[in-house]
Amino acid sequence: MPLTNQDIERIKGSGKSDFYHEDSHQLRNIDGRCFFLTEGGDCTIYEIRPEGCRFYPLIMALPHREAILDEECPYADEFMIVSEDIVSLNGLVDKLLEEEQ
Repeated sequence: MPLTNQDIERIKGSGKSDFYHEDSHQLRNIDGRCFFLTEGGDCTIYEIRPEGCRFYPLIMALPHREAILDEECPYADEFMIVSEDIVSLNGLVDKLLEEEQ
């Protein structure tokens, strides 16, 4: 999961550390699972979770910017893609690309 600078600062502000790769601003995984997921699948930072997590399982397939549901999410069939989420996800992608520069 890519993290914005705001995501990183918000999560650090809660006292968390060592949760992302500094060179890529990607959230760390442990054994293929999000750093913040418990064995039972609960998010330990749900209230301050990264912006990209708020859209998941909706993801942006690059380079064509196609909004799709992540095939690896076991609950993807329970979600509907709505235009407001696509617009917001495009804004997130713009922000991430701008921060890379």
